[in-house]
Amino acid sequence: MNDSGKKKEAVTVRIGGEDHTIRSNAEPDYTRECARMVDERIGEVRRQLGLIESHKAAILAALSITDEFFQMREELEALRGSVRQRADGLTRRLEEGLEEAREPVDPGGHSPGSGADGADSADETGTTDPTFL
Repeated sequence: MNDSGKKKEAVTVRIGGEDHTIRSNAEPDYTRECARMVDERIGEVRRQLGLIESHKAAILAALSITDEFFQMREELEALRGSVRQRADGLTRRLEEGLEEAREPVDPGGHSPGSGADGADSADETGTTDPTFL
């Protein structure tokens, strides 16, 4: 990738059988890797179509690389959407689990402040059964 704070470096690469000097902020190895990909794609186009003018092979290679880029971008967006949905689902489940963990539960399975029939657990004297506290 590029680093706009760096000084541009010249790198000579071979693409389509011709030497080209590329000035770029990118690391030289990265520039060579990009050039190698373009050269390989031009070679693929030439193998598939036989004798073809250099500029036409370069155009078809550029279209092929662009098509691949668009497909990968679409796949990446689909994966991001899937990850987002899963993360949202997990977040909801965690929040529900935390909410449940915050709710006090008595050993008999009743909510605090209610008897077995759901009525208040205070006895006739107005005192609350300490087992539910």
